[in-house]
Amino acid sequence: MPPHVLLMKRLEIADYELGSDPGNIRWYPKGRLVKSLLEQFVTSRMNEYGAMEVETPVMYDFQHPSLADYLNRFPARQYLLKSEDKELFLRFAACFGQFLMVHDAQFSYKQMPMKVYELTRYSFRREKSGEVVGLRRLRAFSMPDCHAFCTDLEQAKKEFITRFKLSMQILDEIGLSKSDYEAGVRFTKDFYKENKEFITSLAKVFGKPVLVEMWNERFFYFMLKWDFNYVDNQDKAAALSTDQIDVENAKRYGITYVDEKGERQYPLILHCSPSGAIERDVYALLEKAYMEQKSGKAPMLPLWLSPTQVRFVPISDKFLGDVEKMVKELDGSCVRVDIDDRSLTLQKKVREAEMEWIPYIIVVGQKELESGLLPVRDRMSGKRRELKLEVLAKEIERNVAGKPFKPLPLPKYLSKRPQFYG
Repeated sequence: MPPHVLLMKRLEIADYELGSDPGNIRWYPKGRLVKSLLEQFVTSRMNEYGAMEVETPVMYDFQHPSLADYLNRFPARQYLLKSEDKELFLRFAACFGQFLMVHDAQFSYKQMPMKVYELTRYSFRREKSGEVVGLRRLRAFSMPDCHAFCTDLEQAKKEFITRFKLSMQILDEIGLSKSDYEAGVRFTKDFYKENKEFITSLAKVFGKPVLVEMWNERFFYFMLKWDFNYVDNQDKAAALSTDQIDVENAKRYGITYVDEKGERQYPLILHCSPSGAIERDVYALLEKAYMEQKSGKAPMLPLWLSPTQVRFVPISDKFLGDVEKMVKELDGSCVRVDIDDRSLTLQKKVREAEMEWIPYIIVVGQKELESGLLPVRDRMSGKRRELKLEVLAKEIERNVAGKPFKPLPLPKYLSKRPQFYG
């Protein structure tokens, strides 16, 4: 069993749904918060990059000429369904909808590179049951998918580098540094001979060796592809970010633009997922946390993704009112706070907060009320620090600056919460 599977259950992030098809996951309130924040973050970065966000259907007609040709050339494992006289399949990527949309659009070289983005909730691939495991490989997943339509190879290469750097930045901000994943690059011999310096520049930007796969001839729709692969605790690799230079699908879907001479041309298409599937990002973060635990560090999620960022633990019910006043002082700030008001021993409350990977734990009693200094158990540093409440709030807001924020997804009082797992 991969470590992240036990963690996603114990932390009440996600679990298998036995009432569905394998590879379809249910997300508990904490997990839905984490997933939603990741979705918002990646989408905001793609908006800043200049991509236009769209939404397309989840099912398509097998007999549509462009789709039929694509599916015959590149068969994938699909979910099939029938509606009246049509045989349909559930999409396994956003390509179909975006390509059909752009086919109907009118644009010229002046608008290029033209960038279109969608975060699919969901894409579907009917993976073999033995391949489906935890959040690493699913049959239904949320995939950020951005296509850029470029005039020629020079423009495509320039955009390719931009997106390569952007994907590294996005993973880093999610909590996965360059040391956490490896890069693979695929291309043909002919492309390498003509673009050796460009391919080498990718490795230089990455800053460490990359795995290369070189073909004698092209047998996919792309002539160049890279991907970032997370290698987990079982030495299994799972692709995160990726991008490709597609040389076939513009013609297949009848996508054209008007060039400087007023003539219609087929663009090159870049296929990029800047983060990979959102579920796979959560998988990688949990596997990374387990690795850190094995090395003696306290496992945790990044602060901006932690469902509860600060937990107050009153020494007794006598101090509950004082804790509630402190929590009210944080209202309006971008901090998720809860209160452990349960009838448990102080030691058990603190222990459970540590098991939940709470970044900041604050025990409040008479001494703390008199001094105005709070004994903060800081999970990131592993130290106990004495801070004023406003200082802690500013520290958290500084650390999560630039990230999306959502309020606590559960009742503020632990005594009011259901137990979803265990």
